[in-house]
Amino acid sequence: MLEIKALHAGYGASDVLHDVCIDIGRGAFHGLIGANGAGKSTTMKALSGLLRPVRGSITFAGEDISRLSAARVVAKGFALVPEGRRVFGPMTVSDNLQMGAFTQLFPRKKGNVSERLDFVLGTFPRLKERLGQLAGTLSGGEQQMLAIGRALMSGPQFLALDEPSMGLAPVIVEQVFAALKKLQRDGLTILVSEQNASITLAHCDFGHVMESGAITLSGPASLLRDNDRVREAYLGI
Repeated sequence: MLEIKALHAGYGASDVLHDVCIDIGRGAFHGLIGANGAGKSTTMKALSGLLRPVRGSITFAGEDISRLSAARVVAKGFALVPEGRRVFGPMTVSDNLQMGAFTQLFPRKKGNVSERLDFVLGTFPRLKERLGQLAGTLSGGEQQMLAIGRALMSGPQFLALDEPSMGLAPVIVEQVFAALKKLQRDGLTILVSEQNASITLAHCDFGHVMESGAITLSGPASLLRDNDRVREAYLGI
């Protein structure tokens, strides 16, 4: 469903990503793990249209999206949950969710939006209790649920998440990943970028290790968990 070939991207004259290649099939759950500064967020920005690649290709559902704007990438069915959640603090939970449905609102497809909202609130019942509350007053875990819910409102086929565990208590992180696993069972294709290799490899099907902007190791999550280098460098074993 998503094929990344020889991707180079960066800021100014410097490339951060070097010859990145990843292939993700429909309905899969992949994890991109690595230390802070490894290039994970740059990868997510390039995939979502927030950063224009220097060279290489990004093919999504058979179409090259590497030169599309972020808005057009979302319209194609690719949604990103950004690092740090980035919810609209002065707006209510309900308004934040409606903002996520902008591709469904033009032209207006009210029935479709209503169905998406029901799905999101079914996935995260806590949000149903907070619809009228300002997003900035939510707990960190609730804000992460809202950020994911906002992305789901666009009706994506592919959901990418950048550091979803950041700043959250372990019990909340487990809840978030359990929700992602359920979304995968419902048919969504997922890519998670994470420093928390342990929780990521415990839930994803396939993993990629990124170091200094390059993929240095890829394989089934079960094998990566047993890899001596991964265990020492990322799992603290």
